[in-house]
Amino acid sequence: MNRFNARLFEPRPMLYWVTYLFLCNFLCLGVSSNIVGQTLDLSQDVFSVANIYVDVTDKTASSARKKALAIGERKAFDMLLKRLTLRIDYHRLPDLDAEKISTFIQDFGVTEEKNSEIRYLANLTYRFKPNVIRDLLRDSEVQFAETISKPILVLPVYQLAGAAYLWDNPNPWRDSWLSKLGILKSKMKAQMVGLVPMLFGNGDLNDIATISAELAVKGDIKSLAAIARKYDVAKTLVAIAILKITARGTPVIEIQISRYDENSGKRLFTIQTKARENEDVNALLKRATMEVINRVEELWKVDNLLKFERVGVIAVTLPIDNLIEWVEAKRRLMKIAVIENIELVIFSRKEVRFNVHFIGDAEQLQLALAQLDMDLNEKESGWILGLQAITRSDVKK
Repeated sequence: MNRFNARLFEPRPMLYWVTYLFLCNFLCLGVSSNIVGQTLDLSQDVFSVANIYVDVTDKTASSARKKALAIGERKAFDMLLKRLTLRIDYHRLPDLDAEKISTFIQDFGVTEEKNSEIRYLANLTYRFKPNVIRDLLRDSEVQFAETISKPILVLPVYQLAGAAYLWDNPNPWRDSWLSKLGILKSKMKAQMVGLVPMLFGNGDLNDIATISAELAVKGDIKSLAAIARKYDVAKTLVAIAILKITARGTPVIEIQISRYDENSGKRLFTIQTKARENEDVNALLKRATMEVINRVEELWKVDNLLKFERVGVIAVTLPIDNLIEWVEAKRRLMKIAVIENIELVIFSRKEVRFNVHFIGDAEQLQLALAQLDMDLNEKESGWILGLQAITRSDVKK
């Protein structure tokens, strides 16, 4: 068991918290929640799988729909398990029948539904039961992660014959990213396929003025930080694809992936992908894109694998100016996979003290908190939690 040398706060009696909860509910009715637009969009759910397209023909529309939903469930289930686990463990994932998979479904939604007398088409979204999925993977002894990263801005730079292209049209490397992630150029929103949501610039005049392909290749920290601020992200991923042709005329893509924050950059990896027989450049780029996405996902998952064999508990203090800050903090804390329980101890006008029971180590907890704009730091007085996305002046008292 993983323990920390942190003095835990002594919990208050039950009557104290019954009174506290009553007052919280009463006071919240009168508090203006004008901070809604200032916090991160946390609507993406790791246990939801969207955009499952089905097209099934059968004897009747009813039977076609039934088959389509079963196919959709299977696809979504397989996608979810692979989203959470490492590629090295894919062969160990449980292989369940359709009836068993249905028991893991919490609910589902249907869009763009069309049907005829014998055909059924639709886009499906499935939500799975988190605890049941966790139990399944633990029983199968497969490690998994479920912490969602903050969105990262991807800058796909295409190099051909010594020239570099970023915002230029056409940029087949950029197009392959948008295509693989299902992003429409008219709606450039962050898309989550795995645990790392990816965002792409609009390529407007402001983007062009902020950073060029040459500066992205150079790794110019000032320009990269500026484009990151524009899209409100902490990190950018510069993905350089260099097209080469072998002596036999076979296309080869060399890909260099680097990650940058406000102050520094780091080369994550370099790969080289050769075209298969009869594979054109566009198909090669799409295959290379998927490989890069998978590797970025793997790096994130390795750092965030849930370590159930290690359990810790620490005493945390959250400085506040008003009740709504605690309500917002608790909302975020409840979304963090490594936190098993929050034991409230003291609530005052200036601070909230509580014990956090979690799995893994303190560094993993800090990383998970940072994805929801929370800073956890150890001071002389103990562990202090801060909310990044709420400023005191932004909250109506």
